[in-house]
Amino acid sequence: MKVNSVAVLIAVYKDVEALSLILESLLAQTVVPDEIIVAEDGEYDAIARCIESFDDARIKHTTQQDDGWQRNKSVNNALKILESDYIIFIDGDCIPYPDFVEAHLDLAEKNTVLCGRRTEPGENFSRMIRNRELTVEKFIRTYSRNFFALKKDHIRHYEEGLSVDSHTFFYRFFVKYFRKDAHIVGCCWSAWRSDLEMINGFDEDFKLPTTGEDTDIERRLRHFGVKMKSCRNAANVIHLYHKKVFNPEISAKTEKLMSEKADLFVCRNGLKKI
Repeated sequence: MKVNSVAVLIAVYKDVEALSLILESLLAQTVVPDEIIVAEDGEYDAIARCIESFDDARIKHTTQQDDGWQRNKSVNNALKILESDYIIFIDGDCIPYPDFVEAHLDLAEKNTVLCGRRTEPGENFSRMIRNRELTVEKFIRTYSRNFFALKKDHIRHYEEGLSVDSHTFFYRFFVKYFRKDAHIVGCCWSAWRSDLEMINGFDEDFKLPTTGEDTDIERRLRHFGVKMKSCRNAANVIHLYHKKVFNPEISAKTEKLMSEKADLFVCRNGLKKI
């Protein structure tokens, strides 16, 4: 389905090195997005300086007070200012492949969310990318050749870094038979702006990671008949290594909140305060 305009929304917290690499990638895409929204959960001067250094009117920036994990509020801030009808979501530590935007646009369908994944190189490869000792282009070009080196570096989700052209019959066949199961992972997905407005955006009651930025959104979209479709291996991102903050206590709290909201499909504390 034809997309009239597309925005890439980047959820960011302080990671200036990664943001710089992401913005470089987005501005060099095979299809450059109409808008790039940096949704910052905080007000970090270095992030603002990084954005200003690109001097590109397509890049917009929203901020808020740094007061604990408020990613959902930050993303809602960005949704309020963007003008595009289609939105691609990535995290501020995920660098897109050169055809990332083009693949999302090629696979977009009405009333459908595209669900991607990410390859996660270990500390060594991530450090080389961050320090620009290894370019993103070379990482992608030598991905298969570096299989054993990446495994030694404890890469996670290696298979998600393998790239298949979304325009080919082979990819359609591949998704139909091997990628049938699709779920939103907050660091790599896309949706129509109108579908997100229908559910009043992200629920700002979620103030811990693991659920509010993906599982809750998917649950509410599915209720209104929005389908989930895979874009894995076509719209790829490199998720740079960092220590995980998830733990059983966080999971228990978010699961409890999800349970309390089981019958709520248009959130009250979202784009609008209902």
